[in-house]
Amino acid sequence: MSQRLEVIDPTAPPPVWAALRNEAERAAKTEPGLGSLLNAVILAHENLGAALSYQLARKMGDQELRAMSLREIADQAYRADPHLVEIAEADLRAVFERDPACKGYVQPFLFFKGFLALQTQRVAHWLWHEGRETMAFYLQSRMSEVFQVDIHPATKIGSGVFIDHGTGIVIGETAVIGDDCSILQDVTLGGTGAERGDRHPKIGKGVLLGAGAKVLGNIQIGDYAKIASGSVVLKEVPAGCTAAGVPARLVNCPTCEEPARSMDHTLADIVYDYVI
Repeated sequence: MSQRLEVIDPTAPPPVWAALRNEAERAAKTEPGLGSLLNAVILAHENLGAALSYQLARKMGDQELRAMSLREIADQAYRADPHLVEIAEADLRAVFERDPACKGYVQPFLFFKGFLALQTQRVAHWLWHEGRETMAFYLQSRMSEVFQVDIHPATKIGSGVFIDHGTGIVIGETAVIGDDCSILQDVTLGGTGAERGDRHPKIGKGVLLGAGAKVLGNIQIGDYAKIASGSVVLKEVPAGCTAAGVPARLVNCPTCEEPARSMDHTLADIVYDYVI
């Protein structure tokens, strides 16, 4: 029986899973000492979901909850919601496209804790909506211990999100993060008091959150906005604008078209027009 060939768009990026396997095969030849690791984590699996569930379990398993049990939980999530694997693929592509230090897909898949913490939160988020809150909190706790990233399981996070370095990131329960955002180390999306309910920031599409930025309260950060490193944002930021300072103020509108993709952390020249 003849089979139909899949039509490939030559302008589209290569499939992530195929590229990941090819890189792993080359790496195993150049670094034989890591051959068993590359085979166990990537080459022994048939698809990205299976490899990712193995990798998360390998990283997150401990004496209380063994790796095999964690892998079953991740596999269950990916079978129930295949879109989670598609989102993971978009996240992995985002790392490769936006991090100039990233040489391919193997590097973030094996070693980048920002990517791995994000995928852990996505599984915890699935558990949260399945009513399995205790297990979701367990994954949050392990994520914080292993990766130094603390994201509440209820947080809603879009696809194609890039968490760079990851250390010190804290994101609260009712925060929302849109598609294609980039978040650097030591970012906080938090509340402003002890009130309950909807109390955390809503981050639009394509927003760049610089290192050490603190966005506090139930405020809206518009699409393609830029929050400068070290800023404290307490008021809403319109779409396409840049906020900088403590407390933050608007320093230029509009900013570059897609700051999260370009990772452009520069500010308008007028911001530097002062004397120390």
